[in-house]
Amino acid sequence: MKQSIVHIALVVREYDEAIEFYTNKLHFTLIEDSYQAEQDKRWVVVAPPGSNGTTILLARASKPEQEKFIGDQAGGRVFLFLNSDDFWRDYNDMCAKGIKFVREPKEQDYGMVAVFEDLYGNRWDLLQLNPTHPLAKL
Repeated sequence: MKQSIVHIALVVREYDEAIEFYTNKLHFTLIEDSYQAEQDKRWVVVAPPGSNGTTILLARASKPEQEKFIGDQAGGRVFLFLNSDDFWRDYNDMCAKGIKFVREPKEQDYGMVAVFEDLYGNRWDLLQLNPTHPLAKL
């Protein structure tokens, strides 16, 4: 049996501002942006550069009860983990682009890590896993 997680839905306020952030500040690739008339919404998918795994579905909040989760999908915990092949390149680039880091870089047993917030306040780990880490080869 082979299964994989294809998309993770991230609730956003507006499609275009989210696309702008992810493509211009994090260098993600816009995989798809298509209108679904029957549901009056867009299907917007982005992925980190060079990634061939899970993508992020940017899902605009369409109901008041969804709006309260914008920026707080994990109750203040780190929600997503972005692994890099060059931590310091990406960290410095993100700092130069005004991305807010809420935890400074730190060397851990598993690799280098710092915590940043996306445009809505969702927390992410920026990682560079050690070559011996089981996920480093994926």
